[in-house]
Amino acid sequence: MTDAEVTDPAEELVERVAAIDIAKASGMVCMRLPHASRAGRRTQEVWNVPATTNGILELGDRLVCQSVTRVVMEATGAYWKPFFFLLEARGLECWLVNAREVKNVPGRPKTDKLDAVWLAKLTERGMLRPSFVPPKPVRQLRDLTRMRTVLIREQARHKQRVEKILEDAQIKLSSVATDIFGVSGRAMIEALIAGQHDPRALAELARGNMVVKKAALAEALTGQFEDHHGFLCRTLLDTIDYLAGQIESLTARTAAALRELPCPDADGNPRPGSGPDLVAKLVSISGVGTRTAQVLLAELGPDMRVFPTPDHLVSWAKFAPRTIQSGGKNTSGPTGKGNPWLKNAVGEAALSASRSRTFLGARYKRIVKRRGRKRALVAVGHSLLVIVWHLLNDPETPYTDLGADYHQHLIDPDRRTRDLVRQLKALGHDVTLAPAA
Repeated sequence: MTDAEVTDPAEELVERVAAIDIAKASGMVCMRLPHASRAGRRTQEVWNVPATTNGILELGDRLVCQSVTRVVMEATGAYWKPFFFLLEARGLECWLVNAREVKNVPGRPKTDKLDAVWLAKLTERGMLRPSFVPPKPVRQLRDLTRMRTVLIREQARHKQRVEKILEDAQIKLSSVATDIFGVSGRAMIEALIAGQHDPRALAELARGNMVVKKAALAEALTGQFEDHHGFLCRTLLDTIDYLAGQIESLTARTAAALRELPCPDADGNPRPGSGPDLVAKLVSISGVGTRTAQVLLAELGPDMRVFPTPDHLVSWAKFAPRTIQSGGKNTSGPTGKGNPWLKNAVGEAALSASRSRTFLGARYKRIVKRRGRKRALVAVGHSLLVIVWHLLNDPETPYTDLGADYHQHLIDPDRRTRDLVRQLKALGHDVTLAPAA
């Protein structure tokens, strides 16, 4: 099979480019321009720029004066952000590229200057593709949701430390109570800190479903809880309460940011105030809660024109296995790292959906029997991202679950019957079919 492609080197060549090899305190800039008098030749200039606001703004003025059309930089930690945002505000087209895709040829010397020159040569030949950098409102929403996730994880760690201290004091509260930080568990811990060590008196603090477990609670609360344990628990509980207040503040700020988030309509025009509507649509997906929906919207953005098809979104999120072909053999490789914040949110939603009687739950049950739990969750996450793409791409389309029996409707009853009869005959049985009453 022969594929013919007509290319014009002149059209593919980007004439005026600049590349920046970024470090913490500086950036090595390489600018390549057409030669002023010799056709087909190019000039190259390399210099160092301090990573300060004034230094970057001066760099932007110089690049604009030279009519540079594209500035490319590697994603180096968080150090690329000042260069990208300031140069973008100056009116330059900025590309952020994956450092893994722009490595120099192995065996050659490696310096900041050579890296900048190599990056500029790849840029002018059109051999790079930009990474997804969302607009400022989406970036701010990302900051809020990511900070909230960090605080929630830290709060969970402090709760685990409290449980560890109780175990050290021979208090087995977690063996009886499902959540030791519920109404009953929190009251018992506070009483322990206050000096109440009588197991029966502590068990009387049980509320709700815990009332029937008073005997087990009295046994579990018999231990050696001392003032030392009380001081440590008091310190951790105060931190947990403080983090809870910070999480509530971030949740309120996230809701306000969503109300101001400009979302495109069917024609692609920004429509402010539709962020909560998109969150409500995403919540209608099985396994997706309000917090997960906010994370999805913050990590993907409301504008799906960045991802031309659902497959592009799934591939970018690393929920599609890589195909590796060598020697005529096809094998599937690992999905890759991807966006960790998005993968955590999709993974939690997929795990929750796998327990539901919905299309996603049925998909998980069909795959887990032959492919295993991890691959089944990745497949459910794949389907979930496809659904999210369609809901965000067409804001007027509601979500309708296909149902847990969707795959059963695709089976041909006659063909299924013939297959089963053939299998029974192969086992040496005579089969006679009679219609059911």
